[in-house]
Amino acid sequence: MTTPAHLLSALPIPALLIGADERVAALNPAAAALLPNAGEGRHYITALRQPPVLDGIEAALRGGDSARGRYLGHGPGGDTVWAFTAARVGPGPAAPVLVSFEDTTELENAGRMRRDFVANVSHELRTPLTALLGFVETLKGAAKRDPAATERFLGLMEREATRMSRLVADLLSLSRLEKDERVRPVAPVALRGLIRATLESLDHVAGAEAVTLVTDLPEEEIRIPGDEGQLGQVIANLVENAIKYGGRGGTVTVRLTAPAPEPALRVPGVRLEVSDTGPGIAAHHIPRLTERFYRVDNHRSREVGGTGLGLAIVKHIVSRHRGRLRVESAPGQGTTFTAILPAS
Repeated sequence: MTTPAHLLSALPIPALLIGADERVAALNPAAAALLPNAGEGRHYITALRQPPVLDGIEAALRGGDSARGRYLGHGPGGDTVWAFTAARVGPGPAAPVLVSFEDTTELENAGRMRRDFVANVSHELRTPLTALLGFVETLKGAAKRDPAATERFLGLMEREATRMSRLVADLLSLSRLEKDERVRPVAPVALRGLIRATLESLDHVAGAEAVTLVTDLPEEEIRIPGDEGQLGQVIANLVENAIKYGGRGGTVTVRLTAPAPEPALRVPGVRLEVSDTGPGIAAHHIPRLTERFYRVDNHRSREVGGTGLGLAIVKHIVSRHRGRLRVESAPGQGTTFTAILPAS
């Protein structure tokens, strides 16, 4: 004979039945895991202690419409958010109330990330826009007939406009990456040649900081499936970061390994390493380096023209190529970024 407990156990979501006596009549294993205080025969107030849920159950027991709301839980991975529904099962005052829970943690996190992203973009754009408006006002007023001041403010305006242009370009790049992330690129890319070409384009950047660029590359060309433009972007972003944040007069080493078994990928892969001799990064920053707009040093990043999106772009590109990104660093010991990419 099928019992309420049997029916609830077939549901893939947490669910429990509250009888007319206001006690738990049945619950499934998922509900028992979510609600450690719940158990058959216990009063629902003891099992579910959050006011929105209690109010919903009370309204349903009194014959009202279905009630919905949020329930805040806690799992092994941290806090969780659930959407609960409390509804009577059948007519009459003796009908029990079914309370079910749907996990909305990922939706809540996505919404929070979108809000944070919009706030960060607004903040990043507001700063240079405010500066530009201030410079325009000055040029129209006090510096209107001062050639030296005009030249100085035009230079500052160019710097702020360039910063906004880079930010918009990075945002567009991220948008394209997210759109194509599920499609793995498969065109053959000559990685050794791409590294050399990218480093040549960054010679002037390294020269301005008196940074020495060193390469350690295989003698033969290494070809892997990928998107040449995006892989060039990975190399350029990592090397440019190493030049800017590694410190003046330092050394940046770019190393490429030949294809070899990679446990992290479970297929043969190559390693692209970019190392600097800079001050290094404290351990608590490393897990967050690839977050959008995360900066170890806000002032230094803005001073060198960073948008806070470079490493997020690198992570997306490496993920699209089904690779892995690793960071090794310690204060005073420099930093090494390693992109592990499938060789086939």
